[in-house]
Amino acid sequence: MGVREDFEELYGTAPEGVWAAPGRVNLIGEYTDFNEGFVMPLALPHTAVAAVSRRDDGVLRLHSADIEGPVVELRVDELTPLTNTSWAAYPAGVVWALREAGHAVTGADIHLASTVPTGAGLSSSAALEVVTALALDDLYELGLTRPGLARLAQRAENDFVGVPCGIMDQTASACCTEGHALHLDCRDLSIRQVPFDLASHGLELLVVDTRVKHALGDGAYAERREGCEEGARQLGVSHLRDVRHEELDAALARLSDERVRRYVRHVVSDDHRVERVIALLDAGDVRAIGPVLTDGHVSLRDDLRISCEELDLVVATANAAGALGARMTGGGFGGSVIVLVESADVDSVGKAVAEAFAEAGYTAPRVFPAVPSAGARRLH
Repeated sequence: MGVREDFEELYGTAPEGVWAAPGRVNLIGEYTDFNEGFVMPLALPHTAVAAVSRRDDGVLRLHSADIEGPVVELRVDELTPLTNTSWAAYPAGVVWALREAGHAVTGADIHLASTVPTGAGLSSSAALEVVTALALDDLYELGLTRPGLARLAQRAENDFVGVPCGIMDQTASACCTEGHALHLDCRDLSIRQVPFDLASHGLELLVVDTRVKHALGDGAYAERREGCEEGARQLGVSHLRDVRHEELDAALARLSDERVRRYVRHVVSDDHRVERVIALLDAGDVRAIGPVLTDGHVSLRDDLRISCEELDLVVATANAAGALGARMTGGGFGGSVIVLVESADVDSVGKAVAEAFAEAGYTAPRVFPAVPSAGARRLH
């Protein structure tokens, strides 16, 4: 059954509408968002779908097709940050953030189903937040812009769930368009849709989900964020975005802490890699972005130190098997790798990675194409 039919069975009436919001994969620009730098995500075909109806009695009812359990029932005027650790915190956090922003959301019945792989670094949580925000914006006629939706969804994750993420994931889910990557300036939140039609160039971008998540990653994001902020303080700038790439060597020479120096080098060089990728795509030289992706992985592995053996194995194996370039994507310590390949080499590269994982005794990875897809939208 679909979400509409499931909603009727759960709540005894038809939903007022059905909405979808995608997961994302980040092409280039990692750990740059909270440094007010540049990122370049694209939306995946995988989506969170929500069937939703309004309520006027202050009750919020939530259900997920993907997680065992009954309908979660909450009161909108009793939603409290940092008290709910279940999946329901993400949609509930959006309702809280909307009400905190002064929007009179008086309740809802929501049924969710998602095809975005969880734990793969593909922003399954942002998809849940954005689809909830879009549905409530439509139903309550709040008149929010897409960047406004993304900011509210980010606030839900930062302040209600308690995850200190940047703005990239929610903006990608809300704002991406089909056939394009999204160039997002995380300082002023300006966006540009950059054509990224791989099929017309005989190319594919593969996502290799390693299916691993190392516990090491739990506090690592916050530690690296703190290190980047310390680097900015020592260099006398508000954010590392303000360190120009041509000034990088001189800036690094001013930093005594080796750890902070590594983080600064990664962020400034990854911002520069985003600019290089855009220039290559604008020039129609799509194949040339491959080595830039691989350079990005080396920086994530050696300077930011957020890779792991499984991610490194995918990158090395894919490149040795003829890929044009590859890098880990997302928060690190597991999750996924993106691989740029000639369409003719998709099967052989995928096979080489699968064999390498089998030989190493790892769980078989999941491999699928990342087709640049549409952002959040109403389906019915």
